[in-house]
Amino acid sequence: MSARERPFKHVYGPVPSRRLGRSLGVDLVPFKTCSYDCVYCQLGRTTTKTTERKEYVPVEEVLSELREKLAADEPCDFIGLAGSGEPTLHSGIGTLIRAIKGLTKIPVAVLTNGSLLWMEDVQEDLLGADFVLPSLDAGDAHLFQWVNRPAEAISFERMVDGLESFTKRFPGEVWLEVLLLDGVTAYPAQVEKIGALVRRIGPARVQLNTASRPPAELFARAVSESRMLALASLLPGRVEVLTAREEAGSHGESGADPSEPEILTLLARRPCTASDVAVGLGLHVTEALKHLEHLCAAGTVKTATTDDRTFYIVTERSPRTESPAERHAG
Repeated sequence: MSARERPFKHVYGPVPSRRLGRSLGVDLVPFKTCSYDCVYCQLGRTTTKTTERKEYVPVEEVLSELREKLAADEPCDFIGLAGSGEPTLHSGIGTLIRAIKGLTKIPVAVLTNGSLLWMEDVQEDLLGADFVLPSLDAGDAHLFQWVNRPAEAISFERMVDGLESFTKRFPGEVWLEVLLLDGVTAYPAQVEKIGALVRRIGPARVQLNTASRPPAELFARAVSESRMLALASLLPGRVEVLTAREEAGSHGESGADPSEPEILTLLARRPCTASDVAVGLGLHVTEALKHLEHLCAAGTVKTATTDDRTFYIVTERSPRTESPAERHAG
């Protein structure tokens, strides 16, 4: 069975990423094992909120899958350590990064919420990566608690101190994601607070983002592109505004026909449009739709619409909740 035909437990994609182009994903923790429980998370509510670092999955098992994927010679821009939880919770991430660097020249990027960068061992583990992409979603402690809902050990100042000290120490590039929510943080006063912290942290670039997929909480609303562009001017340094423009999806020249378990493996890590699936798995978009419609009919996949785009989501997901106002209104 080829790497294209069999589903993997830890390696997925390549997937289209607004931050990293075409990225081969590596998942290092069980589903929704995280140090945050962000209101906007595309994977739903956190089921295991923790700061405990351990070997959640065997490093050699991950490397075995990765070797097989790399042998298939599928084009990708990055190997992204991300997935369905917080990757820095894995105590072997440093060993894994070093091993990947010995396997390929494809740059390694770590997509992290940045919550554990105050830990010396986490900083040491990430020094071998080429890029680290942490997050900063609020400019003060109150909104940090509201948006990110961190584990008890993580204070706002501890998190910011970790971002600052790691960025100063890291030999590669730090790309800081700032995710804004309509009616919460997408105000000039709030963005100015974030901007002051960005100056303190000093990343190579800021990637300004908003909720683009169905969120964990229904009240976590996206900010319009025009509003994002206006607010970007309040942030210092190099700022990229990430938009929800989709790929064309006609990347089917290979004629590959992935198994539906492979599609489910992709959707388990992130809700995708048909175009996302097509680009990530090398299909024409009509072929991707055929598989997705079959999975919907079987009840293993459902759809959700955000900003007039249809996303496909595996049905085994943690529940979403409503805001207090919505509960009273219902």
